[in-house]
Amino acid sequence: MLLSEQEILRRQKREELMKLGIEPYPADGFLTNTSLRDILKHWKHNKFDFKDVSVAGRLMSFRIMGSASFAEIQDETARIQLYLNRDEICPTEDKTMYNTVFKKLLDIGDIVGINGFVFETQTGEISIHVKSFKLLSKSLKPLPVVKRDEDGKIHDGFTDPEQRFRQRYVDLIVNPENRDIFIKRAKIISTMRQVFDDKGWLEVETPILQPIHGGAAARPFKTHHNTLDMPLFMRIANELYLKRLIVGGFDGVYEFGKMFRNEGMDRTHNPEFTALEFYVAYKDYHWMMEFTEQLFEKVAFAVHEDTKFPFGDNIIDFQGPFQRLSIIEAIEKHTGVNVDASTEEELRQKCKEWGMEIDDTMGKAKLIDEIFGEKVEEHLIQPTFIIDYPVEMSPLTKKHRSKAGLVERFELFINGKEVANAYSELNDPIDQRERFEEQLKLAERGDEEAMALDEDFIRALEYGMPPTAGIGIGIDRLTMMLTNNASIQEVLFFPQMRPEKKVEIATTEDYVAAGVPAVWVPALQKMGFYTIPALKEANPNKVFNDLGGMRKKLKIDEKMPSKEEVEAWIA
Repeated sequence: MLLSEQEILRRQKREELMKLGIEPYPADGFLTNTSLRDILKHWKHNKFDFKDVSVAGRLMSFRIMGSASFAEIQDETARIQLYLNRDEICPTEDKTMYNTVFKKLLDIGDIVGINGFVFETQTGEISIHVKSFKLLSKSLKPLPVVKRDEDGKIHDGFTDPEQRFRQRYVDLIVNPENRDIFIKRAKIISTMRQVFDDKGWLEVETPILQPIHGGAAARPFKTHHNTLDMPLFMRIANELYLKRLIVGGFDGVYEFGKMFRNEGMDRTHNPEFTALEFYVAYKDYHWMMEFTEQLFEKVAFAVHEDTKFPFGDNIIDFQGPFQRLSIIEAIEKHTGVNVDASTEEELRQKCKEWGMEIDDTMGKAKLIDEIFGEKVEEHLIQPTFIIDYPVEMSPLTKKHRSKAGLVERFELFINGKEVANAYSELNDPIDQRERFEEQLKLAERGDEEAMALDEDFIRALEYGMPPTAGIGIGIDRLTMMLTNNASIQEVLFFPQMRPEKKVEIATTEDYVAAGVPAVWVPALQKMGFYTIPALKEANPNKVFNDLGGMRKKLKIDEKMPSKEEVEAWIA
């Protein structure tokens, strides 16, 4: 493992601390009695409560000034200034804790416990006067340096998305404002859960590993159970299991669960995502639309204390009622084509005219879905219920009570993206079997997203399922809307990433084979030449000049090579 100069120095400090009898990672806890946010919020109104504070957090800056110093500490809630005086930290003759430990052996990123009292500096800054401190965890890697000017603007920040998503722990330290995204995400879920619990509905858990992938049209991840010697699929939806529970006698069930779909990745798709699904007996999709409006209003108020909030260039309003359009009306409105009156071949030809990518496995329903996604979705900015889909598009949905060839289904679109999908649930087992059989025919044509036939689910329906309304809501996409983020990666703590590229480092033997004496290899690596090709592309004059400085820094007791020798390494 190649360590940077800072990493080597921090490891040396760790050893020095241990020699002083200071454990860099003590086993005992540290009792706190307040948070930094509470200090900043309440101190001026109630100074007595902060005469003896105990706080803990991460050191984020130092200003060493001889016998007195300033620093900044950051906890989960805020950042605050610390004031340290040598003679108060070390009231005896032994000044080691201040002169050596604090000034020389602590670093930005170290986690410390602080005891002291709160006061206000001459410049009016609320600060903690430190009476004692304790090292709780030594940081061996330096944090990215994030500079803020007098106006609070960030310069040289930790802003590269790939780095931030791959090292979310660093992102949350140096960009603490990003924590608010996940606090709001938790508030969205807790608000929904409270609504459901108040209704008396039961929160449940259903299998993630399933013998038959069902409940949605999507490509699954497949695995194998060794003991049972059988294939299993990571669930693409939990719908069929939740409806089994409605059959079993529960009037309302819900689950916040992870779903897995082996499909593409982009700014709105992650192969692992969180969905809420809930099912309520004796209701239909009309009731579900009204309930969804009420639910989204409550969530918006919980996050923003208003139904209106910004998303990109738009102001989204979650105040109901939402617009309602049938999918056929919506397509005709934006394309002029009546897909209901068109044949499969006519739709296929129209798609080709529009330059859409289609294939022969797509039936009429799939083509309608593709047309809707290509030509309509982007126009649905304010919350809009798209309702009454063709029966072929919805194999788990009850046929429309008054419109032949359609089903009682809606999808909720916001800012051009689907956020929810709901049905009057199909509870006729004969009809359900026929729908599954149609899906099997699509699978035979090569449709990898067609549903499989689930005999046990049909058996459950044969025992009788009451009229039921059900919905699935994408928590990730809803969070994107409510936190004004256009990328799903921003609202996931740990989004799926490609494998991290490993830096190839040449061995000492590789350098020697290229003509570099082994004694100079550490210096060249510290200068950033980790591979022979990188060295060969370097400027010989710069390498020679920098090598002299690195020789002193690393204390290499060897005569400097001549400029001609360095040129020979690079030639």
